Amino acid sequence: MIEFRQIHKSYPVAGRSLQALAPLDLSVRAGEVFGIIGHSGAGKSTLIRLINGLELPSGGELIVDGQSITALDADGLRTLRRRIGMIFQHFNLLSSRTVAANVAFPLELAGESRPAIAARVAELLATVGLTEHADKYPAQLSGGQKQRVGIARALATRPSILLCDEATSALDPQTTAQVLELLARINRELGLTIVLITHEMDVIRRVCDRVAVLDAGVVVESGAVADVFLHPQHPTTRRFVSEYEHSDEEAMLADLAAAGGRVVRLTFVGSDTYQPLLGRIARETGVDYSILSGRIDRIRDTPYGQLMLALTGGDTAAALAAFAAAGVHVQEVQA
Repeated sequence: MIEFRQIHKSYPVAGRSLQALAPLDLSVRAGEVFGIIGHSGAGKSTLIRLINGLELPSGGELIVDGQSITALDADGLRTLRRRIGMIFQHFNLLSSRTVAANVAFPLELAGESRPAIAARVAELLATVGLTEHADKYPAQLSGGQKQRVGIARALATRPSILLCDEATSALDPQTTAQVLELLARINRELGLTIVLITHEMDVIRRVCDRVAVLDAGVVVESGAVADVFLHPQHPTTRRFVSEYEHSDEEAMLADLAAAGGRVVRLTFVGSDTYQPLLGRIARETGVDYSILSGRIDRIRDTPYGQLMLALTGGDTAAALAAFAAAGVHVQEVQA
């Protein structure tokens, strides 16, 4: 659906060129939720604004829904943008318009008839659960309700791509969960391709299929969310995971040095997460273990578990082989 081919972007600043994005190759598949994560200044917003032509690349080629962005004239860009919806961090609603009128706005710009607009607005408000709020104004809504209006408005022209620019950053955790659940449902039911940028690993974990990690305009890691989240390779990715888990990596390494024995990280995915493997393998191999840290959670709809263990005594090599044979990912950790 979206393909970046050696795309890069620079801006002129004080007589020199400031690079926002280094040359990158990236693809987004039709119907998936693709996450782009990075800290402030990493280039996330620049990347997403290239997709709908709000920014034009300095070089390379960008293919969106079969069309080369750089080859389109102004009319072509306007036509393309009707197939791309966008929701924003701070909602960008028109304060002088009601909820229904905000959702109707892009349909009015597209020249739809009044009966068609009324029917589509009613359908969209039902989809996002705001039917009873149709005649209210944005000032009368909560943050979560405002974002639902933004989602309904972005879907008004039946786009094939939905761009989400830090769409949950202004919301509390409970409301964030509700909005992400709504986006996941829209993705499932409409088959919509969603590109979501964020600085929160929890958002990626909850809703995305694949993810790219940006650092200073460079894609430092990308892949399936389960692979990137559970087995981060780049220091930037590991920092995001540590921030999500509220762990202190330096303190953890100090604990590992004091633990003695062999320190390993075990990763369980899917139904293996709930199997009593640890106790059984410890009994069979005579290994003693100390749990240094652990978590059981979900990545989108898939359960996973991670345990950091210090293994002593018994046949540790046999224990690790038994875990691997049971489909558990085993990683030895060096203090």
